[in-house]
Amino acid sequence: MKRPLTVLDGRPEDVLGAPRAPFRGLTALWLQITGTWCNLECSHCINASGPTQPWLRPLDAGTVRRAIDDGERLGVKEIYFTGGEPFLHREILPLVAHALAAAPTTVLTNGIAVTEPVADALAALAGEAPYSLEIRVSLDDVDPVANDGIRGAGAWQGAVDAIRRLHARGLLPIVTATEITGEGRGIYERFRDFLRSIGIAKPRVKIMPVFAIGRARVSDGPRLSEEMLEGFDTDLLQCSESRVVAHGGVYACPILAGLSGARLSTGGLEEAFRPAPLYHAACATCHRTGMSCRNG
Repeated sequence: MKRPLTVLDGRPEDVLGAPRAPFRGLTALWLQITGTWCNLECSHCINASGPTQPWLRPLDAGTVRRAIDDGERLGVKEIYFTGGEPFLHREILPLVAHALAAAPTTVLTNGIAVTEPVADALAALAGEAPYSLEIRVSLDDVDPVANDGIRGAGAWQGAVDAIRRLHARGLLPIVTATEITGEGRGIYERFRDFLRSIGIAKPRVKIMPVFAIGRARVSDGPRLSEEMLEGFDTDLLQCSESRVVAHGGVYACPILAGLSGARLSTGGLEEAFRPAPLYHAACATCHRTGMSCRNG
């Protein structure tokens, strides 16, 4: 399916004149394992994922394994599985095991497919692996009605069930929320208190800003310029130390995976070790907020 350019991409003409973020070394390798195939269709999804006709195709297992092996050879410090919904991939568990042999690994999920058997398998992988396993579960409101208005019917219960299952097995999930509700500074406290109320003794919460991309895009938004970056340390931008393997090549960051302006290579991972164009409105959000998709 042709990707919806008007929903997702920046203006193509902005790429040529955009400032660049120098590449300083591979810290985080992202694997867009299911492309934009997901079991939910969230109203703010940064890559317009959904259950039908994904515009960005999933990766085959061989491509994922080669990317992991390349990342290990090139000194990667962390590996992330994202999508779409990673747990829809039929080989997600053996691929996570492969990643855990190379580096600390995180899987981003909405939780719906984290059934009891899947939670058991993840706990077994974590117990046997030489590196740590993290699971990030997306939840956008502690209120079921408000959350499901954003993410779809049953999403709240699916996420909360996954959080409880993972916690019961000692995996201490990271709950990831987006500032779509506009609560500002109080959003972290609200999620922390909710997690404690359902028995999570040590809540872990990551708050993400809303990006002018995907289904949340209402306008093109501002673009970065060389003048705006004067005196700014571009090493703080995640594209200075992250690369994403997705269908079609290697991209600068997980927010822009699949977009031609962010594609740095159609071949191997190392070919993408070059400056990334800061051409998209999403780049301005990272610059303004200091946001990183990584766990920290």
